[in-house]
Amino acid sequence: MSSTTRVIQYGLGPIGGAMARHVVERAGLDLVGGIDVDPAKVGRDVGEVIGLGRTLGFSVVKTLGEALTQSEADVVLHTTSSYFDSFKPQVIEALEAGLDVVSTSEELSFPWLAHAAHAAEIDAVAKRAGKTVLGTGVNPGFLMDSLPLCLTSICQRVDRIEVTRVINASTRRGPFQAKIGSGMTVEDFEAKMAAGRMGHVGLPESMGMVFHTLGRKLARYESAVEPVVAEKRVKSDYFDVRPGQVKGLKQVARGYTDEGEFMTLTFIAALEAGDEADTIKITGSPDLEVTLKGTNGDIATVAIGVNAIRRVRAAEQGLVTMRDLPIVTFW
Repeated sequence: MSSTTRVIQYGLGPIGGAMARHVVERAGLDLVGGIDVDPAKVGRDVGEVIGLGRTLGFSVVKTLGEALTQSEADVVLHTTSSYFDSFKPQVIEALEAGLDVVSTSEELSFPWLAHAAHAAEIDAVAKRAGKTVLGTGVNPGFLMDSLPLCLTSICQRVDRIEVTRVINASTRRGPFQAKIGSGMTVEDFEAKMAAGRMGHVGLPESMGMVFHTLGRKLARYESAVEPVVAEKRVKSDYFDVRPGQVKGLKQVARGYTDEGEFMTLTFIAALEAGDEADTIKITGSPDLEVTLKGTNGDIATVAIGVNAIRRVRAAEQGLVTMRDLPIVTFW
């Protein structure tokens, strides 16, 4: 394996652009390609598109095939879509091209609960190609699954796990603020949620990872979403929300064994949300409560994706998850 890993960034939105910039900053990594379908980006120098402040000598292209005509590569950092129906062909194409894949697609982080057939297909392709694919991120991928699992290593008994994440969305990128319904009417919010393409993605994946790893049978899974409504005018860099309009959301997922509720995941993201923190409570022996402050979801997603590259390059072939890898650290 070369001491320098050649990276193609697949998807150059806000997260993908930030990830590409971080690759350029990191020793041992070499950004060799950038892919995006946005006509405003295609054909322009990647360094210009990602806001690097200098050119890199290669342009944004529409397809992986075009990127590979510009340079050979070792791994794809993939940041395009949350949903299997959009990202699966992209991941399979990268594997068949002989590239390892690190993806921030939430449904890929632990897909055997909700998308077992898709997971089996991707795993088979990866093994045929002799490559590895990982779905990761800050949540799912860390805060509500691999971090609580790590904490159980100092427990003699685990009776219940609760994780609560509160995000002040005012500090986040525009697409994230839109994804949580900022500026919508309550009626529009409920209609969009019913359509299934808005809100946080990844709670079933986090739930599945924890239950499976701890050897618990998931007898029932429940999920509910409600809007967080502004009581006063709230302005961000992207939205001007009036009283009575939506400024965010609250999602709660509950996982049950045959004995009762074992895990509760609460995700709150809203403009000007107070008490921003990530809190993990484990009831058992001993009882644990850990609160993490300062987690910036955008920065953390970029960091964990880039930091995971060396673990993926050394991992077993196939579809792997964060619980399958040695601890991912800064390197």
